[in-house]
Amino acid sequence: MRSILAGAAVLAGGALLIVGCSSGGSSSSTASSSSSASSSSSAAGSTSAAASAPVTVRLGYLANITHAPALIAVKNGYFTKELGSAGTVKTSVFTSGTQETTAILAGQLDAAYVGPNPAINAWQKSNGTAIKIVSGAASGGASLVVKGGINSAAQLKGKSLATPSLGNTQDVAARFWLKQHGLTTTPTGGGEVAIKPIKPNSAAVLEFKSGQINGGWEPEPYATEMVLDGGKRLVNEASLWPGGKFVTTNLVVTQSFLKAHPSTVNGLLKGQIEANAYINSNPTAAAQAANAELTKLLGKGLPSDVLTQSLKYITFTNDPIASSLTTDAQHAVAVGLLKPVNNLSGIYDLGPLNKLLQANGQSQVNL
Repeated sequence: MRSILAGAAVLAGGALLIVGCSSGGSSSSTASSSSSASSSSSAAGSTSAAASAPVTVRLGYLANITHAPALIAVKNGYFTKELGSAGTVKTSVFTSGTQETTAILAGQLDAAYVGPNPAINAWQKSNGTAIKIVSGAASGGASLVVKGGINSAAQLKGKSLATPSLGNTQDVAARFWLKQHGLTTTPTGGGEVAIKPIKPNSAAVLEFKSGQINGGWEPEPYATEMVLDGGKRLVNEASLWPGGKFVTTNLVVTQSFLKAHPSTVNGLLKGQIEANAYINSNPTAAAQAANAELTKLLGKGLPSDVLTQSLKYITFTNDPIASSLTTDAQHAVAVGLLKPVNNLSGIYDLGPLNKLLQANGQSQVNL
């Protein structure tokens, strides 16, 4: 079952900031146990039945090519296959990672593919109790695209730029880069460069094409769409990171779900690993599969030129590139969108991932 959740409608009343909410558990069926001669054996039978009952994992992700592992794992049935009779996946598609964080904290999701800053926000707002990052999914795939004639940061003074949402990964990247170049921004769109969070990302592309904004720091495929609409890639964000590597998408699981259903989480991880293996060994077929899923979700897929160009900027990896997450947090603090985060290393639980990678003969990942 899939649903498109737009805006703040994921919460009753539209609340966007939820602090200290507990994560939701899974939906599951409960088998009734027959009566027995003793109460102890009855209790044991009930516990066994509950433990073996199918588990529904509520999984969120974005209808973006940077979330291709999720798109392909759903399209090709990897999650269904790996969960088997032990569980099912109920997916919900969001328009921003900020919305996913809100849903996680409201107990509406058990797992989600999110960017680094939404993961950090969920960690901080819950005082480190909401989620664990259990795998990476994608690296790269974000750029600052501007109108022709803009060749430097200085020329952006007095101009307007789009980002997907306030405090999301690209929003923080844009504000920090501008700050490094001596240009001010504010969360409300003031300062020397006006940052306009625009959802969905496709709307930012339309505003760029019509001249309402001068550019945007956007993930793929929207950055490429802006380029094809006459823009220029002023900054490929990969150029700002050591080795060109920075986390774009992680798989996170609520701590309550991870504790209660480790075998189900293993099923998700197996599906994630299988999806990335498919992408990296069959890139053309994988691109077509991801695009087919986008078509199902959005009513239309990406044009072939957009799809081909977008994928050149993205690396699909199970490595969460932990060092870049720490740097992302520092950048968010520097631009005033996050309070200092303590013990961020505790956000990871890569033990299950590494066991599966080792069993598959693949290199393990390190913090």
